[in-house]
Amino acid sequence: MLNIGILGVGELTEKVVIGLRRGGFAGRVLLSARNHDRAQQLRAEWACDVMADNQQVVDEADVLFLGVRPDVVEPLSREVRLKPRQTLVSLVAGVKLDALQHHFPQARAVRAMLSYAAQINQSTVVVTPGGEPHEALLGVLGSLIVLEQEDAFELATVAACMNGWFYFFLNDLQRWFVDKGLPHEQAAQLVLGNMQDCLASARHQPLASLEALGNAIATPGTYTAAGLDVLRENGATQAWAQAFDEVLGRLHKGA
Repeated sequence: MLNIGILGVGELTEKVVIGLRRGGFAGRVLLSARNHDRAQQLRAEWACDVMADNQQVVDEADVLFLGVRPDVVEPLSREVRLKPRQTLVSLVAGVKLDALQHHFPQARAVRAMLSYAAQINQSTVVVTPGGEPHEALLGVLGSLIVLEQEDAFELATVAACMNGWFYFFLNDLQRWFVDKGLPHEQAAQLVLGNMQDCLASARHQPLASLEALGNAIATPGTYTAAGLDVLRENGATQAWAQAFDEVLGRLHKGA
């Protein structure tokens, strides 16, 4: 049975651990002790082992998850020595495979991207390159997308940022309803319910383009079409594209 090690116990790797356990992973989960409170909580609630240091995590793990800040990758690489061909799944945004291989030359480097929904096994999980055992592990966390080209993975990273932006967008919609007098709970139900309706309908009609589905609702003369015209006139769609370009540009620069 595989053992997994977590280098960098933070918000995202915590969600990975919880999702793996909820998905039936029964192997050992080895945590470094540096984020003491979070590590101890995972130990108590999700049957993890807190190790003395990062090297002990490496030594006893078959697969490693890297969840540190980008600026910590290089000093961490000087602290530990991986086993030959040990799988290192990096969750560090913007750090490319060649950089990972440079810092951890013994490793079999893999990049993965997922959301906090991993803890309930409903995240979109993107990985490059494919292979085992990491595909089987990550597939438990939600819907797995395997990309063999790293350029495509960078585009998928932009989509991961979109996941975070949606929360702010939905919050703005909810706040508008509340400001107009709707109770907070009902406003949340309206906003989240309509988002869910949109997703459910699109998934039910996979051969239809998203534009065609929208046009079927925003027909000329409808309230939907009138509101859409205002959004477009005020640059709402352009703002999304500009945000995408900003993130992609930073990724290409390694920022």
